[in-house]
Amino acid sequence: MNARFDQRRFIAMMVKESRQIVRDPSTALIVIVLPMVLLFLFGYAVNLDTARTRIGLSIQDSSHASASLAGAYQSSRWFDVRETGSVAMLGRELVTGRIKGIVVIPNGFGRDDANGGGTIQVITDGGGPNTASFVAAYAEGVRANWSAARQSGAPLPPAIQTSDRFWFNPDLASRFFLIPGSIAVVMTMIGTLLTALVVAREWERGTMEAIMATPIGMGEFIATKVVPYFLLGLMSMTLCALAAVFVFGVPFRGSLLALFLIASAFLMPALGQGLLISAASKNQFVASQIALLTAFLPTMLLSGFLFEIASMPKWIQAVTYIVSARYVIPPLQTVFIAGDEWALYWPNIGVLLAFGAIFFTVAIRLTKRRIA
Repeated sequence: MNARFDQRRFIAMMVKESRQIVRDPSTALIVIVLPMVLLFLFGYAVNLDTARTRIGLSIQDSSHASASLAGAYQSSRWFDVRETGSVAMLGRELVTGRIKGIVVIPNGFGRDDANGGGTIQVITDGGGPNTASFVAAYAEGVRANWSAARQSGAPLPPAIQTSDRFWFNPDLASRFFLIPGSIAVVMTMIGTLLTALVVAREWERGTMEAIMATPIGMGEFIATKVVPYFLLGLMSMTLCALAAVFVFGVPFRGSLLALFLIASAFLMPALGQGLLISAASKNQFVASQIALLTAFLPTMLLSGFLFEIASMPKWIQAVTYIVSARYVIPPLQTVFIAGDEWALYWPNIGVLLAFGAIFFTVAIRLTKRRIA
């Protein structure tokens, strides 16, 4: 029998849920403390910036050209020249990880440079392919710029000159896209993990039996579980956004309307997935493991947050289409560092709402109005 909606009963259930949230210290830990810890980690500890990479410099030539090139590396914004010496000595530093590459200016470099040649050797650690590629490419770039500067007095300037511009993030600071992306991780924890744990806890404590014995309708029951955590998710997102702008210096070029619409749309599948997990498991430990495997890890690894989706294998790229965080991280990053781009927002918001509708429908069907 479908129970009729009763406003007093609904308010009473909302008050009961709110009191439970206030009394539970783990809720404050997940809603306030963990988001700040995550922001601190992604703002300071996780650094994907390519500037000031530590390298060693081995100068085997005593010419003026060699000294000038060595000075170019030491003054480069891309490198931090920590060591100079022989290749053998620097090789040990490379093995231990104290430096990320070795630039060798070989004997005879000055003579070859005077004759229009002049090459360098770049030694990198292939165990870190991304860093190795960066060191090799920028080491050659420094040499090329140095060579062009030495020839600037020639009667014929280079036919083509390049000027690099980086839109929205001129300094290429990784925190500008890591911190907005981490907001999706925070909302995943609150929407999915916390919701799944709370409902499972009610089954463990036996309070769910008392709720099921009341004439509350399924819609009322779902609403009393969703609305408080929806508001908690928005509150935590707001705290993270304020910290991102005023503590970490991340620009906010979009509108608050866009930010809250994007966050609200993402909370729908997050909350729906939490309810679905709770319907499948009545144990907090099992619910936490399922939430970790199906929500938290995919958000971290398969959403484009830390790793580019385009660089993943094709079959992994296909899997990412069912990860709801894939559709919230680009809009979050855009609203912070680029501004309002509604042509990007609306399709992603639509997909997120569709995911939410699917999760809620399945969760309602699996939640039985009986004691199992």
